[in-house]
Amino acid sequence: MEPKSFAGTLDSLSLIREYVTSAANSAGLDRKATYGLCLAVDEIATNIIVHGYEGAGRSGVLDMRTEMESGTLTVIIEDDGVAFDPRENKLPDSEDFSKPLENRPIGGLGVFLAFDGVDEFKYERSGGRNRNIFVVHHQSHTNT
Repeated sequence: MEPKSFAGTLDSLSLIREYVTSAANSAGLDRKATYGLCLAVDEIATNIIVHGYEGAGRSGVLDMRTEMESGTLTVIIEDDGVAFDPRENKLPDSEDFSKPLENRPIGGLGVFLAFDGVDEFKYERSGGRNRNIFVVHHQSHTNT
């Protein structure tokens, strides 16, 4: 698929989801893998927009591209927002999930869902830009 840029606003989330869904369909991902990938990208894109741009008093775009090769779909989001490596966040654990909702710590669930929705998640900071990389091996999802 052709690379595409989206405004760094919450209004862009549905367009981003369409872009990712189209890439997943082109790669032959099944519904479950497509859903997981879309959820992962949606969570990270939302964090970029809310915290990296709007919450920091900045504006910008999310540059997206996909790569398909040897049974693998990779979706890459690059942005100029505040530097943030989602892997450094404390993620909820089984103890957190066993607590009533009102007693759970705030934050981290979206990042947990993002990591859980793909086979690999990578983060890089290069040239003042964040790069979030989502990898799905569609061969591992053919029987689900």
